[in-house]
Amino acid sequence: SDNQRLFNNAVIRVQHLHQLAAKMINDFEDSLLPEERRQLSKIFPLSFCNSDYIEAPAGKDETQKSSMLKLLRISFHLIESWEFPSQSLSGTVSNSLTVGNPNQLTEKLADLKMGISVLIQACLDGQPNMDDNDSLPLPFEDFYLTMGENNLRESFRLLACFKKDMHKVETYLRVANCRRSLDSNCTL
Repeated sequence: SDNQRLFNNAVIRVQHLHQLAAKMINDFEDSLLPEERRQLSKIFPLSFCNSDYIEAPAGKDETQKSSMLKLLRISFHLIESWEFPSQSLSGTVSNSLTVGNPNQLTEKLADLKMGISVLIQACLDGQPNMDDNDSLPLPFEDFYLTMGENNLRESFRLLACFKKDMHKVETYLRVANCRRSLDSNCTL
């Protein structure tokens, strides 16, 4: 069905974004001097991502128990939260990035967001939309604007958060897709 094709497409797209995020962070680390790398290793584990304010299932069990609609909605918010910052994300690794032009990342996110919103509509299918969280204000535009361009720490945190969030979305979409096929055994 159309829906299944859309779902598969969304999963493939987010997998690609997740792989891209992993590559970006590797390239970034490879470009650092040993001293810079030592500094960074002191900062992590990652304390805080801007997307942490988006309510998401804590751990595998809660993800398993979440409805398909809820997983799609959270995925939508996570992807949306990166549309703006992805513009500066491309800048952090521009020289080593294989994404081509910097806007490509932003476009990929926008495409995926559109796909997920179609899936949400299909999932609602005529039900009233009871979720008033849908127009969450995005609190981080200012945060990213004040971010020092060559602030090593911030660039790294941005990349690490991006990777973490793409991984989350990939997990949620896989589970939602499995849930859709009425397979009760959607193991993570």
